[in-house]
Amino acid sequence: MKSSGDNGPSAMSIGALAARFGLATHVLRHWESMGLLHPVRDPGGRRRYGADDLTRVAAILVLKEAGLGLDIIRSLFATVEPSTRHEILRAEAEELRSRIAATRISLELIEGGLNCEHEDVTQCPYYRRLIAEQVGSRVPAHGRARGGKPPAQLGD
Repeated sequence: MKSSGDNGPSAMSIGALAARFGLATHVLRHWESMGLLHPVRDPGGRRRYGADDLTRVAAILVLKEAGLGLDIIRSLFATVEPSTRHEILRAEAEELRSRIAATRISLELIEGGLNCEHEDVTQCPYYRRLIAEQVGSRVPAHGRARGGKPPAQLGD
């Protein structure tokens, strides 16, 4: 499907379009190979980009900034059914919520280490609790012998 924008005398070359957004030309070629862009060709075979292409590149950049991958962006662009588009976005929103939750846990651990009064973070009760939770029932935190070795390693 060729772009339907104005590709007349004001149409841009690949270099001009790339420069407009601070992109390398190979990025636009890659997006074209993925089916995200559909430039028309001039009689010499050179790509020419019009107003619709300019809008499409801006949309790709906004969606990438929102964390969507190129495959998802392609699916969104290819979908004409609003319910399908919403389902794609719902799945992406749920994935993002999961990543945010994991990032919050990571930040909590790091801030706990920064705010701990112990010189050795491994001696921090908060850190030790998190480790015990991570290990779970495999090696109970209270099942450690003197020296902090798990019972299985006592004979070593």
